[in-house]
Formats: sequence, structure tokens, C-alpha cells
Amino acid sequence: MSEQAWHLHPLRVRYQETDQMSVVFHGNYVTWFEIGRTEWIRSAGYDYKTIESRGLLLPVVDLQCKYVAPARYDDRVLVCTRVEESTALRVTFASQVRRVESDEQWRVMTIPQGEALPGELLAEGGTKHVWVGSDWQPVRMNRIMPELYKLLAHSGK
Repeated sequence: MSEQAWHLHPLRVRYQETDQMSVVFHGNYVTWFEIGRTEWIRSAGYDYKTIESRGLLLPVVDLQCKYVAPARYDDRVLVCTRVEESTALRVTFASQVRRVESDEQWRVMTIPQGEALPGELLAEGGTKHVWVGSDWQPVRMNRIMPELYKLLAHSGK
């Protein structure tokens, strides 16, 4: 993985996210990865609503998730997200879900380049995306939102 800064988004495991074994249902990690991407974009000063209003869509074309340890009801978790790679046509996000014990760890919002993430690793992976227009044809996002392109390109190096 690249050595860029991670954006951290805190969540508390809700009861409805668990299964009969009292652990988080595996599909919820994919939802948490999406929450991480949404909050990464928001922390960078953008939101998907604005991006979509400019005619850009960002569908997932690949998803990887490795489960390491289970999260359980009421655990404090951090969804850790960073841009791993970005071009005018594609963007790849790396994601981790980590359990933390202290309120202090739970409030951390960014981990600088090269510093270790807090807590216990529960799941890791990421998503790859392609920029498309409303007609679902690939577009070069640097032509539509050059300021966002520069931010993503800088973050993914």
C-alpha cells in the first residue's frame, strides 16, 4: 500500500449489523468501506452530491476484503481510508476497519504518512472505481473537475 495519510471515521457497531453469532455480518464491512470513501471525499472539501451534479459517477469495478477478526455489537471501530492510486480515469481506495478501546483513539480523524494506525485490524481491502458520465461511458474527470483531479492525484502518490 502507498504511504499516504489515512482518513479515519469512527463508528459504533449497531445491533442490527450483527448476525446470530453476535458478530458483524460480513456484508456490512463493504458498507463501511463506502462510508469511509464518502467521508474521505467530504474531509477533502467535496461531497458526492456535488460531484454527481457535475455529471460524474464513480461505480465500483473491483472490491477486495480480507476478514481478520470479528467486530461485535457495541465495539468502537474506525473505518480507515486513503487513496492508493488515482488517474484521470480511475481511482483506487485502500480501506481498513480497526477496533479501538479508548475514546482518545476513537476521536482520531487523520493519521499522517508513515504513522501506524491505532487499534486491532479487523478487515482490510479496498475498491477500484472508474469515472463515468451519466451515460455510463468512461470520462476523464480532470476535464470536468480539475481541482478534484489534482487532489486525488496528489493523494494517490
